[in-house]
Amino acid sequence: MKVLELKNVHKIYNGSEVQVHAVDGVTIEFQEAEFAAIVGPSGSGKTTLLNLIGGLDMPTSGEIFINGTNLSHLKSSELIDFRMRNIGFVFQSYNLIPVLTARENVEFIMALQKRPRGERDLRTTELLKAVGLADRMESRPSKLSGGQQQRVAVARALASRPKFVLADEPTANLDSKSASTLLEIMETLNHGEKITFIFSTHDPRVVKMAHRVITLEDGKVVSDEVRE
Repeated sequence: MKVLELKNVHKIYNGSEVQVHAVDGVTIEFQEAEFAAIVGPSGSGKTTLLNLIGGLDMPTSGEIFINGTNLSHLKSSELIDFRMRNIGFVFQSYNLIPVLTARENVEFIMALQKRPRGERDLRTTELLKAVGLADRMESRPSKLSGGQQQRVAVARALASRPKFVLADEPTANLDSKSASTLLEIMETLNHGEKITFIFSTHDPRVVKMAHRVITLEDGKVVSDEVRE
């Protein structure tokens, strides 16, 4: 089932002296439960494309559909609500709330959605167990390693049962062991919860595990490899 579609998407940034065509006519689809990596050299448009897919930025032209909803047709408040209910984000810098515990960080989106306390508790416990942090639920980010913080970020991204998760260089700040553990966890959750994962990455470990590899150069898709 198709969950995401981009139609001739462009993103142009107007600098003081030059225009930058960061995304240049991208047309692509993603299916439910894909595990896809977007790769390419620095400046190829990977992060810009991920931000457009996630509704964090709007295209200069073209259309982006998530489950048939055109993001460009949503008002600002509608877009915020739509993102909260349909998209999970995992960032290179973790972006956890430092004053909250691991449990509270994972619960945060569900609290904004006004989910019942019982449902929030059950889902949070389930996810922190899944990422191997059942014994660190009451720890704040400062008491967790980088790998543990990123696992909390993954649990938080999955808390609201999104249609897909966007991960921007999620292993960039992790050692080899932590990165491998994180990727195995995400692949297991991808299979178990049928959530589409889309990575922006330079990391060959991510590329090796991906079931689909999309290569960008100068904002254009130059190859799209689906692996068995």
